[in-house]
Amino acid sequence: MTSDALAQESPQESSTETHEGVVVNGGPHEGGHFPPFDATNWAPQFVWLVLIFGLLYLLMSRIALPRVAGILTTRETTINTDLDAARASQAKAQIAAKHNDATLAAKKDEAQVIGREAQAKAAAEAAAHRAAAEQKLAQALAAAEQRIAAEKADKMKHVEGVAREAAAAIIAKLTGAEIDAAAIDAAVRSLSAR
Repeated sequence: MTSDALAQESPQESSTETHEGVVVNGGPHEGGHFPPFDATNWAPQFVWLVLIFGLLYLLMSRIALPRVAGILTTRETTINTDLDAARASQAKAQIAAKHNDATLAAKKDEAQVIGREAQAKAAAEAAAHRAAAEQKLAQALAAAEQRIAAEKADKMKHVEGVAREAAAAIIAKLTGAEIDAAAIDAAVRSLSAR
């Protein structure tokens, strides 16, 4: 048949019969019931239901669930082992931290002792240097004082001579007469004794 011939057929013919003996578009069912809801088919359906669920139960209980239980047991064991290892590591870390703190405190105390010893040594050295410097300065001061005293004594001897000469010159100028050197020495000695 061509497409023109199909288009000319009446809609009734095309909807009820497509091939010889086949009825379409809501033709009548034999018996008028839907087969799964037919009571005569329930017994075989129930048997297949029991067989399939029994087989699924056996597969789950013998194969799948033991594997899942094994996986869960392995996982739990691994987690517990890891937790125990973590606790042990934490305990070791805490012990190491306490040991480190004790070592740090000991080293700090040792450093403070070394610092105090160094400070005391430096203070002793500084005191020794200061004492040596003070002693040198004291010796230099004593030597300077001795030199000053010797210079003063030497100059004082000259002062007496200069005073005698000045006194003789003043008296000679004022009176016009020369005085005896012994009288001038006696007068200078009496003034020096005061």
